[in-house]
Amino acid sequence: MTKIIIEVEVRPSEDENKVLQAIRNLFDFENLKEEKRGYIKILIAESHTLVSLQKFHRKLREERILDAARKYLTKNMIGNVISFMLNKQAAAVGKVSFVDDEKESPLGPIKVTIEYKDPQALIDWLTPKTAKGVPLWENPIPSDE
Repeated sequence: MTKIIIEVEVRPSEDENKVLQAIRNLFDFENLKEEKRGYIKILIAESHTLVSLQKFHRKLREERILDAARKYLTKNMIGNVISFMLNKQAAAVGKVSFVDDEKESPLGPIKVTIEYKDPQALIDWLTPKTAKGVPLWENPIPSDE
C-alpha cells in the first residue's frame, strides 16, 4: 500500500496559507489535517497514490537535479520507506532544496515520508540515472497496487 505523509510546521510568524502553498507547489494530496504540538501548529497532508508526486517528479527535471536527488533519496531509504526534508522557503517559490538538518531551514523543513512496496522502483521513476544530466530512461509511474 502506498502512503505519503507531508508534515510542516506553521510558526506563529507565518501565514498558514503561504505554508500550505509551499506544499502545493511540490505535491498534491488527498487529505489535510492540523495538529497542535505545544504552541506550534502542524499541517499534515496525506495521499495514498504516487500520482500526488507528479509535480515533484516534474520539478526535479526542470531544476536538473536528478543525480543529486537520486543520491539523497537512496541515502534516506530504509526498508520500504523513503524519508526526506525540504527547505520550506525554497518550496514557497516552487523550488526543490533538500536539507539534511532541520537547522538548514530556519522556519522548519517540510518533512516527507513515502511508504511504498518497492522504493527502488519509486526512486527509478522519480530520479532515473543520467548521462551528462540527461535521463538514460524514463520509467512509467509505478503502480499503487
